[in-house]
Amino acid sequence: MNHALNISAANPNAPRLDGSQPHLPTSLAGMTRAQLRDAAVEIGVDEKKAKMRAEQLWRWIYHQGATSFDEMTNISKDLRAKMADRFTLTRPKIVERLVSVDGTRKYLIELSPGVECETVFIPDVAKSGALCVSSQVGCTLNCTFCHTGTQALVRNLTAAEIAAQVMIARDDLQEWPTSNENRKITNIVFMGMGEPLYNLDHVSDAIDTISDGDGMAIGRRRTTVSTSGVVPKIKELGERTGTMLAISLHATNDDLRDELVPLNKKYPLAELMDAIRQYPGLGNSKRVTFEYVMLKGVNDSLAEARALVRLLKGVPAKINLIPFNPWPDSPYECSDWDQIEAFADVVNRAGYASPIRTPRGRDIFAACGQLRSESKKVRASELRKQRLAGEG
Repeated sequence: MNHALNISAANPNAPRLDGSQPHLPTSLAGMTRAQLRDAAVEIGVDEKKAKMRAEQLWRWIYHQGATSFDEMTNISKDLRAKMADRFTLTRPKIVERLVSVDGTRKYLIELSPGVECETVFIPDVAKSGALCVSSQVGCTLNCTFCHTGTQALVRNLTAAEIAAQVMIARDDLQEWPTSNENRKITNIVFMGMGEPLYNLDHVSDAIDTISDGDGMAIGRRRTTVSTSGVVPKIKELGERTGTMLAISLHATNDDLRDELVPLNKKYPLAELMDAIRQYPGLGNSKRVTFEYVMLKGVNDSLAEARALVRLLKGVPAKINLIPFNPWPDSPYECSDWDQIEAFADVVNRAGYASPIRTPRGRDIFAACGQLRSESKKVRASELRKQRLAGEG
């Protein structure tokens, strides 16, 4: 991927409305190392020294969480002034922040006018805290049980916008500077809005930024990327990122999965399972997580539990059983709790860990499958009209 500084791609706060140069300063928050180096050169830093300056910026932005250039005490005042004149350290705007009765936090984030995504922090998940990030605004997959799937794809997120979601959550949780002790955010899961493997270049770059030990330092083994089964990209994901793999499965036969996860028509189960078996580093210490949403009378029979065991034979795996989280006008109901436990028992007896995921954040529509922003595709000409009307 070309890492050269690209203002429109690197800066989530300064969209071009009409093709002209943006009026707002470019944000450094979310930039890659190469982009920070280019930014230093842009304000007159000698190319030989630009790498050093980029390292200083990196530490201030991603280790200290700096929001002002004045904090950067090991950089001269003159250079700080030049940076402040050309750049900013602001994150994308939080439009809405909701806190569930169970402590789950949901952030509705404005990336540019009319373009929003959602990010969710889930505390105390097996003695850790997970941040669920989005990789797209909307989705193309139309999974019938997922609220996000009812929102058309608006666009891919940039690497900067993905990394900025982590920074925003750490701002809110007061987790700067980076520490290895008493962390609230210990894990990153790409299980928010969108299909990560349809945006793999930016997802990979964002993971490089998030996992870097001199910055936010959330390791690759603590990062999980979930896919609905974009078969040609699964092995590449492992080779490029080294992260944990999760599969949004939900059915054990092609007929039902075609209905629940329409992508299955393109990449049926046999092809999907072959691709999973080729995932780099797969083993007992690096198991695949299979996500299985429990839909009453649809996929929750004990026969399907046994079929799931047969499907996963020979794959180091654990199965997350997810009670269906309702959303307005959804066509499904959640399986009865006794049925979920009976299903789990079949899978457990076969030797697979099958925890039942406790629903979190349902009261603020932050639970699995409930994320949906009101973002819409807006033409540049329409944005111009809106801006001119506002100026008038």
